[in-house]
Amino acid sequence: MQGALPFAVLISGRGSNMLALARAVDEGLIAGRVAVVISDQPQAAGLAEARRRGLAAEVVETAGGTDRAALGHALTAILERHDAKLVALAGFMRILDAGFVRHWQGRLLNIHPSLLPAHRGLHTHRRVLAAGDALHGCTVHFVTAELDAGPAVIQGRLAVQPGDTEDSLSARVQQLEHIIYPRAVGWFAGGRLGWKDGAAMLDGRPLTTPVIEGA
Repeated sequence: MQGALPFAVLISGRGSNMLALARAVDEGLIAGRVAVVISDQPQAAGLAEARRRGLAAEVVETAGGTDRAALGHALTAILERHDAKLVALAGFMRILDAGFVRHWQGRLLNIHPSLLPAHRGLHTHRRVLAAGDALHGCTVHFVTAELDAGPAVIQGRLAVQPGDTEDSLSARVQQLEHIIYPRAVGWFAGGRLGWKDGAAMLDGRPLTTPVIEGA
């Protein structure tokens, strides 16, 4: 696709958001192309799915194992080889080195299964239920060195139902993820979304609060 923004998707598991992004490209909703899918897990189901779709798929390996700096260098080498202009984290379960984040600042997005800044980190559905929250959802945000703390771009929101469980919440939130992540990547690929002076910018204006989808 000539003129399409090449972007990378980083996964550790099934890659459902990767597939949502790939489908959005196919449907013309993103003026881009998936340049490469990268996983830290050689057996990740999402890698096989990417290859079945004819996408380039690579495993990032480092001699240091858990060495974040080595991981960052290895990732950058793959990303630059595929000329990626945007990196979309989609269930990539590794904490990224600050040097890597600085290098890709403003070109690095993540989707997190909570209404940030609430419930950073893991086990968000369980924590939402334990807290008795009325609302739950997911957030696409620019990545910064502080975990799950970068400027929010768009949130998908839903009401927590009396009978909800971790599994039911997870399934419903994932449906929202598959809506809002392609939208955010589409904005970036179309030149509407960007980064300036530590802030997310949409249509040339700072996003002081995220765009809301849903409840």
